[in-house]
Parts: sequence; structure tokens; C-alpha cells
Amino acid sequence: MSELMIEASTRETYGKTLVELGKENKDIIVLDADLSPSTMTRLFAREFPDHFFDCGLEEQNMIGIAAGLAASGKTVFASTFAVFAACRCFDQVRMCLSQPKLNVKIVATHGGITAGEDGTSHQAIEDLALYCSFPGFTVIVPADAIEAAEAIKVAANTYGPFYIRLSRPKTPLVYSEGYHFTLGKAVTMREGKDITIIAMGIMVAKAMEASLPLARQGIGCRIINMPTLKPLDEEAIVRAASETGAIVVAEEHLAHGGLGSRVAQVIAKEKPVPMEFVNLKDRYALSGKAEELLERYGLTAKAIEEAVRSVIQKK
Repeated sequence: MSELMIEASTRETYGKTLVELGKENKDIIVLDADLSPSTMTRLFAREFPDHFFDCGLEEQNMIGIAAGLAASGKTVFASTFAVFAACRCFDQVRMCLSQPKLNVKIVATHGGITAGEDGTSHQAIEDLALYCSFPGFTVIVPADAIEAAEAIKVAANTYGPFYIRLSRPKTPLVYSEGYHFTLGKAVTMREGKDITIIAMGIMVAKAMEASLPLARQGIGCRIINMPTLKPLDEEAIVRAASETGAIVVAEEHLAHGGLGSRVAQVIAKEKPVPMEFVNLKDRYALSGKAEELLERYGLTAKAIEEAVRSVIQKK
């Protein structure tokens, strides 16, 4: 397990991974919406200029182009910021990708409020709810750069439409080199018998951080990383509820429609236990530095600690 203070960029890892894939598969085409210096698809563009197309500030058209290329047998990666991938071209994704189940991988950077200084307009906090609503879509939120690289490779070799959400800033590594990503499977990061914390994305590192002071208080936390939001690893959720009797869900997304909602559906149906949620409430965030925003809106290790203590009292 890597030390949590080591950080790496998931979006930079994405660009480098695309280059690796391009060398292996000549049918890979990459599209971007005039944001390639930020999404890091420019790394692919430099190596494979004939396989890269900048579609300009027209995400709706980019999705249509991606659909046409996929229908012609290509494996297509389409990238922009998460807020534009979700909100600007919802209808195009629904009609052109979800309904025909085409082989397009939407890899979006700047997910969540950690888009930071880009401001409220650029902070994607509804994207996972929207993409999970599409029948046939696979939705992935990697916990770190190592998992991002693995997930992108799996997506490239798995037919069908994908949405993969990446972050703007560098984020802590929670895995070591050699980690193997399995689509649709949760990963137990730490064992514990008193409660389970289910997290995804940047909140996995914060969950692991929170578990240390809790352990000193005699509270054993099972930490589960849920990188595949859809399809969800329901077996891991039910087992955690049965064995630990309480669950906290942590995510950088609105309370509605994200990981917490999906886990709660499983718990309500299969194994009701007390739950708490660390997420964004029903409001948009301000502009600011990423860590300042996480602190202001309660997406912290401390908030997870408090949720754990609260839910354990309900057992």
C-alpha cells in the first residue's frame, strides 16, 4: 500500500495511458472538445496526430462524431470536463451512445468540486447520477492514478459505452504498482469488524486517513473502495452490512443519485443496517482552492470520523 502523502495526477495518467493503448491498437481514436491541454489528450495527439480530432467547443457534436466512428468499428475515447460531458450533451449521449450501446469511452476530467478555482460553473457534482441513469453504461471513478490507468485499459478492451471520472488536481495514491483493476468489483482496502466505510474517488484516501484515529479509539473500520459505480458490487455491500452492521458512504458528489443512493438501495432491499452519508448536500459550491472547498463542504477525514461515531451509536 502506498503512503497517502504521495500524489499523482489521474488526468496526466490518462494521457500517458492513451499513448500506450495507441501503440497497441491502431483502431483507437481520441476526440477532445478544445481542452486537450487540460484533459491531457494532447499527449496522444502528439504521438498519433492522424488518430486525434479536436472537435472544438462542441461537446454535442463530439458525441455524434464518436458514435459514427464507433459504428464504423473504432474504439473511441472522447474527453472534456466532467460538467460538460454530463450536462451539455446529455441528449446526445442518450440517443447516440446509450440506446445503440456503442463502443465509446467518455473519460472526463475536473470531476467534483476539486475543479476548484474554475468555479461553480465547472464543478461537476451531478455527473454520476446522470450517467448512472443511462441503460447499458459502465460508470467508473478511480481512487488514484494507478487505478485510473488500469481502469482505462480495461475500458479499452471491453465493448460498450463507459463513463470514467477523473480529477483536476493531483490526488493521493492508495495503491502500489502491480494493482489489478477488476471491472464491477469492490476492493477491501482495510479490514474491520465494527463498521464499513464505502468510498470512491478521492474519498478513499480520506476514508483510510479517518480509520487511523478511529482505530486508536477502538473502532475497527472496514474500508471498501467502490471504483465501479455501475455495475455495483452488491455482494460486497451485503457482506459488509452483514458482518459489520453499519455503513458510512463517502463521495465527492451530490447526495442524490451517486454512490450513497445506490448503496442505500441495496441495503434497503437486502440487509437494512444504520447508515450515514458524507457527500455534498443540496447546493452548489463556491469557487476556491480544492482543499479549502473540501473542508468547507465537509468532504474530509474528520467528517468521516464523525459519521462513523454517529452511526455506530445506532447499531
